[in-house]
Amino acid sequence: MERFTTVVVGAGHAGLAASHFLTARSIDHVVLERGEVANSWRRERWDSLRLLTPNWLSRLPGFAYAGPDPDGYMTSGEVAGFIADFAAVSGAPVRGHSAVTSVRRSDDGYLVSAGGGDVSCRSVVLASGACNVPVVPALSGFIPPEVRQLTPFDYRGPASVEGDKRVLVVGASATGVQIAAELQRSGRQVTLAVGEHVRMPRLHHGKDVLWWMDASGVWDQSYQEVDDLDRARRLPSPQLVGTPSRDTLDLNTLTGLGVELVGRLATVRDGIALFSGGLRNVCSLADLKMKRLLAGFDQWGGVAEKTDIEPTRVPANARWKLDLGSGEISTIIWATGFRPDYSWLDVPVVDEKGRLRHEGGVVDSPGLYALGLPVLRRRRSTFISGIEDDARAVVGHLAAELGVDAPAAASQTG
Repeated sequence: MERFTTVVVGAGHAGLAASHFLTARSIDHVVLERGEVANSWRRERWDSLRLLTPNWLSRLPGFAYAGPDPDGYMTSGEVAGFIADFAAVSGAPVRGHSAVTSVRRSDDGYLVSAGGGDVSCRSVVLASGACNVPVVPALSGFIPPEVRQLTPFDYRGPASVEGDKRVLVVGASATGVQIAAELQRSGRQVTLAVGEHVRMPRLHHGKDVLWWMDASGVWDQSYQEVDDLDRARRLPSPQLVGTPSRDTLDLNTLTGLGVELVGRLATVRDGIALFSGGLRNVCSLADLKMKRLLAGFDQWGGVAEKTDIEPTRVPANARWKLDLGSGEISTIIWATGFRPDYSWLDVPVVDEKGRLRHEGGVVDSPGLYALGLPVLRRRRSTFISGIEDDARAVVGHLAAELGVDAPAAASQTG
């Protein structure tokens, strides 16, 4: 059986950042990956997807975007290439096509079972991602069988939607608004069920809104300073899209394209989809929070110019029900979020909602750590640019606990 001091699960940007800092501390380790480096970017993204963050914000430990378009937004293929280049430059000991099937406690640490066999180690870093499984509400079970149901993992582009009937997209975070806009522009008619969302303009005073998030320090707020940490970790991704024209994609943009807005999908009863009547309130709250955020940026930057953004245009008579058996709707796309998959984690550190119990990435089991989760240590934790500080801190804690700050012995087989 092979033995390492540390096993890293996942060769995305989070796992590779962990590897970088483990190498810097001479901690012997292996990175186990179910597919290829940056596998989810290669296999689990729709074709037109681009990063929400501009290229100049794409940075990993000692490695940054150096291409000709710093204000552009990488495609999923370009993100995969960027992460793969980092893996090569850092010399990460990645073992591909080694899906982890079990992590369990042993006498002196953990036993990790993977495609290539069992590995014994003293510590494990869980960096398998926050978006392994699309979240689909239980009410999907009451959808009439003639209505096709897709998740963002099933959707590749408008050709993924069969027929020419209306499409119901459920969820108005970045995923939902991007898919709704793409389908509507392709000639489909789209109804978007809108729940809680985060509205943001793409540009604020001529600069990317994420420049303001980065420069003002909003993104660097510690998890220990967040008033409602559980809520912050569940917030949907902001309504943004990365395009060469740097356009804003909000609900006003969608209604301008012809997308129909309805309230949150509350339930399905006898084949009838029932929508919440709180659409106006939900949109007003999102508008208010956006204005507060932008006002904070202006105060920080000493900007006197007023920011005037039109409130969300809510339809006066948004329909509150839809007969799914009438033939009007052919497809439902569940853009209702994602969650990690810990089905292989045989350690009692996951709560009843499937969430990992951790304190700033230090999991509730000695020697077990996590990276790449929302607001893990800072508000920027799930973004590529946010992983360096998180990985440095988590690996620092790991090293101190194991007492292996000095160079460790090379891995061995026995």
